[in-house]
Amino acid sequence: MANEKELQIQETDKQEVMESGAERTRERLAFVPRADIYETNDAIVVVTDMPGVGEEDLDIALENNILTINGYVEPEYPEGYSLGYAEYRIGDYQRSFTLSNKIDQSKIEATLKDGVLRLHLPLAEPTTRKIAVRTG
Repeated sequence: MANEKELQIQETDKQEVMESGAERTRERLAFVPRADIYETNDAIVVVTDMPGVGEEDLDIALENNILTINGYVEPEYPEGYSLGYAEYRIGDYQRSFTLSNKIDQSKIEATLKDGVLRLHLPLAEPTTRKIAVRTG
């Protein structure tokens, strides 16, 4: 499991994004997609389910060490559609992660396949350098 110092996650107790948590420009429900996070020797991998989101409907941004995922879902209704009962609610997805300086932010990769988003966050190479000391 990822070290908390390397990746902090904003979590809410509810699946639905709270209105006070973010400004929304779309009048639609937004859900916090659940995520599995694991660490390999050279990266942290985040896997989230985002059913109904296509590549063109996915927006991933990195600003000030905050990685934000927005997935937009356009509902599709069959012709002559008349909903009698629904347990599944359709909405967008929104989630943010705070990244530490141990992540090489220039090499982050994302793939989306069958409604599953996989983020590959490579760990930065450790750097050491000698600091010269001057006298006087």
